[in-house]
Amino acid sequence: MAARAETSPAVPAWQRGKIASWLVTTDHKRIGLVYIVSSGVFFAAAGVMSLLMRTQLATANADVVTRESYNELLTIHGSAMVFLFAMPLIAGLGNYLVPLMIGARDMAFPRLNALSLWLYLFSGVVMMLSFLAEGGTAQAGWTAYPPLSTQQAGNGMDLWILSLHLIGVSTLLGAINFIVTIHNLRAPGMTWTRMPLFVWSMDVFAWLLVAVLFGALVLTHARNPK
Repeated sequence: MAARAETSPAVPAWQRGKIASWLVTTDHKRIGLVYIVSSGVFFAAAGVMSLLMRTQLATANADVVTRESYNELLTIHGSAMVFLFAMPLIAGLGNYLVPLMIGARDMAFPRLNALSLWLYLFSGVVMMLSFLAEGGTAQAGWTAYPPLSTQQAGNGMDLWILSLHLIGVSTLLGAINFIVTIHNLRAPGMTWTRMPLFVWSMDVFAWLLVAVLFGALVLTHARNPK
């Protein structure tokens, strides 16, 4: 008796195109590539901001950008390098390589993985478009220490904060996905002592992200002593 062929769920026609298939993908390799390419785009944008700042500082009393514009470039440059380039680049490499290295078919939660990617992309768009806000974008540096962060008029600071909240949720979802994948989806025989060093580093990286974000949440909601 011939074995019955396995049937896969039908894919809607609109999802089969060259562009649409990337927009709706849950494949860890494609998501990893989108992370890497997107982080490169944001890196280039941050690099242009850096060039504008260095041009302003190249000569005394240069008139390349205004004082407010310089502070805006400084803030978004630092934010983009940390939150839109460095961390997503690591996430992209992890998405692409971790399942392959541990013998998993995909990440533990493919749809959650895609959600994490799109939250990251949306946060980057919000941060860059904040330049168009009334009063300009944030001007308090990427650390946003008071009193600078409380003195700016307009919506630029609010949009910057929104973008960081979005990237925070994206990072938390991605970290949880890495932890579950590494701990539960290793191939038979892939013990902890046989795991590649890169997978170990991604596991530690994910746990640190969860700890840091949880600690930030606790400190944010902690009451100041009277």
